Amino acid sequence: MSSTVLPDYTGGGIVNLMQSIATACGSTRVVYPQLAALSAAQLARARHVVLLVIDGLGLRTLARHSASPTLHRHLLGSMTSVFPSTTASAVTALMTGLAPAQHGLTGWHMHLDEVDQTLSILPLTPRLGTAKLLPAELPPRLFEHQALSQTLDRECWVVAPTSIAGSAFNIWHSRGAQRLAYSTLGEMFAGLTDLLRETSRPRYIYAYYPEVDSLSHHYGTDSRQARQALSDFDTLFGDFLRRLRGSNCWLLATADHGFIDSPGRRVIQLDDHPQLAALLQRPLCGERRAAYCYVAAEHRAAFEAYVRRHLARAAHLYVSERLIAAGWFGPPPFHPRLASRVGDYTLVMKDNWTIKDWLPGEKRYTMLGVHGGISTNEMRVPLVALHV
Repeated sequence: MSSTVLPDYTGGGIVNLMQSIATACGSTRVVYPQLAALSAAQLARARHVVLLVIDGLGLRTLARHSASPTLHRHLLGSMTSVFPSTTASAVTALMTGLAPAQHGLTGWHMHLDEVDQTLSILPLTPRLGTAKLLPAELPPRLFEHQALSQTLDRECWVVAPTSIAGSAFNIWHSRGAQRLAYSTLGEMFAGLTDLLRETSRPRYIYAYYPEVDSLSHHYGTDSRQARQALSDFDTLFGDFLRRLRGSNCWLLATADHGFIDSPGRRVIQLDDHPQLAALLQRPLCGERRAAYCYVAAEHRAAFEAYVRRHLARAAHLYVSERLIAAGWFGPPPFHPRLASRVGDYTLVMKDNWTIKDWLPGEKRYTMLGVHGGISTNEMRVPLVALHV
């Protein structure tokens, strides 16, 4: 059994880092304790604060790859992600300063009562079928939270790949900030250098790099491709530091979540469990590592019995309301639709198991690297920090 860790919202998690940043940058909103390892008072000593988010760079991944000496040299410690440990929930936490309990984004696939449809929440497109609304029309209907940049008392920038910089999700979560798109990693660091050199006004800059995540999904966490992406980042990060010496800037680098590998033999295919599928009101939501199950009241006893009899080796079964009450998604106050977005039950997968269903007509694909669960390797992310 691999070790597990639950999200820390009390001083050791990514939401606490964001509280430290927010307070240092003039926000009067206090939602969580500051990060114990890096206080707002420390961050406020610098003129600029830059947060680099390396999607998918878990602490284990960084620790195992020696080809990232610059990141290693400035590693301050580690933090936990949120639950579920996935981009949809954790990047939203990093861009809002809120846990899933407040921002209400609970995984890649979410059933949303507001539109009575299951969406892939980052592109804001339906999992299957025809969209009822265009992606640009959805954020005001689905998202009630502020972007972090709207709460800060300084000039803010959001730096993102061209492929997502203009997406409805990114535009909504960068309100109050100016946006800069880039096509290559070198372009990202060049843009950051320009932003920090051209002004004496204090700036907060959030920059997002997706390649470690996408390559880890496809090739695996220890693959040559994922290692090369991290090595490339480290090399350019080192060059970036040298260019910025004396700029009076805090440079922070972290991740939204870590990774594990789940080979095909460790995937529970719902096709192989038609009796279980028949008990579900709608397709699985959430993640392969944390799946939300919607079950009518009259079928719940049968559902629980089936999971305990046939899936106990692979999944922990939780009543979703109990995970909310236990604070897995964050402390109260809770988003008014949080309960409806996590189903009646949550299957939290054990070890390196995943669970997946496929809808008729859905394009099938394999995914070796996965995240979303509560293993240490998925939950614990590095914090690289230095004042230059």
